Amino acid sequence: MKALTYIDQVKFALTDKPKPVILDPRDAVVRVTLGSICTSDLHIKHGSVPRAVPGITVGHEMVGVVEEVGSAVTTVKPGDRVTVNVETFCGECFFCRHGFVNNCTDPNGGWALGCRIDGGQAEFVRVPYADQGLNKIPDSVSDEQALLVGDVLATGFWAARISEITEEDTVLIIGAGPTGLCTLMCVLLRKPKRIIVCEKDPARIAFVHEHYPNVLTCTPTECEAFTLANSDHGGADVVLEVAGAKDTFRLAWRCARPNAVVTVVALYDEPQTLPLPDMYGKNLTFKTGGVDGCDCAEILRLIEQGKIDTTPLITHRYKLEDIEEAYRIFENKLDGVIKVAVEP
Repeated sequence: MKALTYIDQVKFALTDKPKPVILDPRDAVVRVTLGSICTSDLHIKHGSVPRAVPGITVGHEMVGVVEEVGSAVTTVKPGDRVTVNVETFCGECFFCRHGFVNNCTDPNGGWALGCRIDGGQAEFVRVPYADQGLNKIPDSVSDEQALLVGDVLATGFWAARISEITEEDTVLIIGAGPTGLCTLMCVLLRKPKRIIVCEKDPARIAFVHEHYPNVLTCTPTECEAFTLANSDHGGADVVLEVAGAKDTFRLAWRCARPNAVVTVVALYDEPQTLPLPDMYGKNLTFKTGGVDGCDCAEILRLIEQGKIDTTPLITHRYKLEDIEEAYRIFENKLDGVIKVAVEP
């Protein structure tokens, strides 16, 4: 089968690989029907994910049809349409039992697919712990509607959930890329008093205005003053940092009011500085880490009910054989791209 392979730093290549097989009774093999490219894939390409293993098939955003299941799998069967969770988790360790599946203690726990084991930018993918990592797609939900459930949408849902948002809050979201827009959709479900999106790309600001007309927008250079002018207590009550740019972590805590929550959703290419003397007295609560993707079933219900729709984010579509061109478009943010759908 064809699979996009991590050759070494800065190089991915489409190669031929054997079709995956069941290695453990809890595995499933899924025929990928639609996949996508994530910014985290670019972080692997740029060498920012040291745990990524050269030779693996990249890709962790996908939906498909169950092809085969191991003898211990009980929740899905061949023929089921499923989303694939970016996180691999056993469901039994301390962290899994408490909903922190990103910290699963299994050797393949956490972000494994497309990082430490073969992922889904391919025709087939093996999914460990299939009872945990696969969710059935409702018949009324299309592949495109479900495509982002297992990663960027789960990330946004997790970020909104842990940020303690109330209906009295001013929420600042820094970054309107794919994850930022998914985070926006999930923050909207919590009905805060106002939402501000900070973004430098005029096309993405226009996208926010078109689809979310009640959301305020600003650019990074004006963000501090704009947030101060459009909040009730000297800054945002909640800040979600989703951009991961050079200066956006600093911008996040500076825009927060005293005693605010700052949730760091982004993955950075460089270490960030926490200048404690400068923020002394702000009494901020920082929340960090990867997605804990244990809400996928609930997200699918919300999609089925029409409360979340990520299909406008899919701006480009490619066949698997053209995935290197898809990467060129996505990595360089060409042609108004937000998300790319890849069909094997």
